[in-house]
Amino acid sequence: MNRRTVLAAAVGAALLVLPACTATGGTSKGAEAKAAADPSKVTGGITVLTQRTDLVQDGTMKKYAAEFNKTYPKVKVEFQALTNYEAEVKIRMNTENYGDVLMIPGVIKKSDYPKFFASLGTVGERSRKYRFTDFTAVDGKVYGQSPIGVMPGFVYNKRVWKEAGVTDWPTTPAAFLADLKAIRAKTDAVPYYTNFAAGWTLTSWTFVNGSVHCDPQATTELAEGDPWAKGADLRVGDTLLYDIVHQGLAEKDPTTSNWEASKPQLAKGEIATQWLGTWAVVQFQDAARKAGADPDDIGFMPFPAQVGGKFCAVVSPDYHQAVNVHSPHKEAARAWIDWFTDKSGYDRDNLAISPLKGAPLPEVLKPYEDAGVKLIELDDSKGADVKLIDTESEVGINTPDYRQDLVDLARGARKGTLDDFLADLGKKWTDTRKTVGS
Repeated sequence: MNRRTVLAAAVGAALLVLPACTATGGTSKGAEAKAAADPSKVTGGITVLTQRTDLVQDGTMKKYAAEFNKTYPKVKVEFQALTNYEAEVKIRMNTENYGDVLMIPGVIKKSDYPKFFASLGTVGERSRKYRFTDFTAVDGKVYGQSPIGVMPGFVYNKRVWKEAGVTDWPTTPAAFLADLKAIRAKTDAVPYYTNFAAGWTLTSWTFVNGSVHCDPQATTELAEGDPWAKGADLRVGDTLLYDIVHQGLAEKDPTTSNWEASKPQLAKGEIATQWLGTWAVVQFQDAARKAGADPDDIGFMPFPAQVGGKFCAVVSPDYHQAVNVHSPHKEAARAWIDWFTDKSGYDRDNLAISPLKGAPLPEVLKPYEDAGVKLIELDDSKGADVKLIDTESEVGINTPDYRQDLVDLARGARKGTLDDFLADLGKKWTDTRKTVGS
């Protein structure tokens, strides 16, 4: 999986209102893409837009289509992989020609989903089978479905941590810092790698939200409070990032960091730890194989905080697939989404969490099961409000800028104190919240 996965949620912060001309074909509002009763009668050619350039280039998506055709033989599937997915799709959506199936861009306001996408059914019916239905729900109807769920966490080299004498997951930020210091003292590995230069990697720290206090209402609290108040999840996460860098536990010059190079470096034990997500595990394991290292050295651990003696991790959706409301082949497009979600094995192939309720966790998360990590999903009913506050305040909780400034502050490349820095973010946020009326 590539970096655009983690940006699926991140770009949503750059909320834009598309021109009114994009809502052409207003009579299609509320149109549905109904599930087929007889797959042999579903016909048509569909174009599927995807951010997974890697899977189109290596033929993986073509293999999925071949399997799909065993059930739907009269549907022809073509893929268009877009390198800069968000920007390119936004332009296309000024017309009606934006594929038959596409990933819902973060720039589209949730309230506008019915203008652009066909309903997949009601929240009531879909929520019985699938996770994440409320993320794309408008007026009781669902307009998209994510094929996988992801969780934030630390990708780490288990061998390096063990060499440093650490065998248990740290339960507090202070314990985590102590473990990184042990790695610095007892191994040759860089304890933590910020991937500062890539930028997007730092946005992953926003996904600490919800895990610290195991709170399904964490998004609502962002919309109604100060994310950097004392004890708030984002303050806890940003303080840990600051302390890691300030205490010399990260790479010496973050500005020269390299995302692609960091994969084999962590796999070989030259880097010990990165805060990313479950989506990254398969990439680091693959990097280990290519580097002649042991893929089993790649581990995944939760944020160092516990509630009631248990870790907590937030399960969130990846990009949501949707049917273009203007598609002449809605039934075929809906068939692809249903099959890809239910039958393709895309979740297993990416060591990801299935969107199907009750499905087992991927093998890489067995340690989570063994440790009794509590998995929660955040209530997204205030998600649109958070995007609006974030945009109007220009804070950018899902863009790299403020955390790059935070890292610069921690390493002495920027003047100021951590308390003042976080207080300024909080003031911008709360002032804007009052202005927009959230």
